[in-house]
Amino acid sequence: MDLVVTSLEVWDGVWRRNQHLVAGLLRRDPSLKVLFVEPASDPLHAALGEGEPRLGRGLRPAPAVDGVSPDALWLFEPTKWLPRRVDRRIDEKWARQVLKSARSLDMTDPLLWVNDPRGALILEATSWPALYDVTDDWTLADRPAPEIQRIKAQEAVLLRRCDAVVVCSPALALSKGADRPVTLVPNGVDTAAYAVSHERPADLPGGPVAVYVGTLHDDRLDLELCADTARALAGVGHLVLAGPDALSAGQRSGLVDAGVVLLGSRPSDAVPAYLQHADALVVPHVVTPFTDSLDPIKLYEYQAAGRPVVATPVAGFRDADDEQVTVVDRTAFPAAVTTLLHRSEAPDASHATPAPGRRLANIDWARRVDQLAEVLASLSGRDER
Repeated sequence: MDLVVTSLEVWDGVWRRNQHLVAGLLRRDPSLKVLFVEPASDPLHAALGEGEPRLGRGLRPAPAVDGVSPDALWLFEPTKWLPRRVDRRIDEKWARQVLKSARSLDMTDPLLWVNDPRGALILEATSWPALYDVTDDWTLADRPAPEIQRIKAQEAVLLRRCDAVVVCSPALALSKGADRPVTLVPNGVDTAAYAVSHERPADLPGGPVAVYVGTLHDDRLDLELCADTARALAGVGHLVLAGPDALSAGQRSGLVDAGVVLLGSRPSDAVPAYLQHADALVVPHVVTPFTDSLDPIKLYEYQAAGRPVVATPVAGFRDADDEQVTVVDRTAFPAAVTTLLHRSEAPDASHATPAPGRRLANIDWARRVDQLAEVLASLSGRDER
């Protein structure tokens, strides 16, 4: 079986949902071949902003993945030469590039797995069986009106024409399943990575630390709350944010000036060490319709790490049945984190990291791979549209 995945994220050392699921599927089925389509490189946008302009890396074999044949996984990163407002056919050109790459790999009738809504254009151009995997409700994000309109139009095509729709959260199941059947496949965690104790990372500040691991973006992070929390921790400990940095220069400098420690992106296999050695794990997220659509991967990672958690009342955490998770509103958040760090300095404070228990077995990525494999199997035998 061949599979074309249009992803909203690159394939790199920071593994997210798509990478865990794709790698798991490849390990299950040695005959599977995957074309993983990454977001396009945008050299003009980079040149006008803070990035380093570069061309897309095109079609290439993926870096080695344990248990996966070297010729089973291919990556394709196109180049976006112009903004949509200048070239209104940019998405059609993207779709043609994806189809050309699939043909070059001798993929004649693959399954299409759409995570990036632009995959609607591939769906319309082919008769491929298709799955829409909804991980974020971008129709609710704070974006310019033309972008929201584009996403809504593409999603309407996907919800109407895809053979199956998978969602990662109960909120998405309600919204996307209003007019058609959907399958809930939540996010997960590599529980084996947390079953062993890791050494304290050398770049963690000394003393008590409150740690957040995830993409730094104001779609999710409450930047003002992060700054307030860092100031509240002055003299007690540090607020540490680790993850891919999508902040503006002004946002970044505001956090640093408040005392936040920014570590930058860390590979997924290093994340358990940061979480295990946190005195508190924190989720200083904004509460919006967009964040309410999410199923945060960090919920599962934090639970596997077994450390105390303080979160704003965001989806996933506010409904967690876990005595380690404290949910507070943003006004009480800095004090709750400060209390945990003070408590960690007590002479009888325990810093032992519990091994994952039986309750975590159902949230391992292996279980999610099983669930998705069932959906894909149902598509591979479907009747032609």
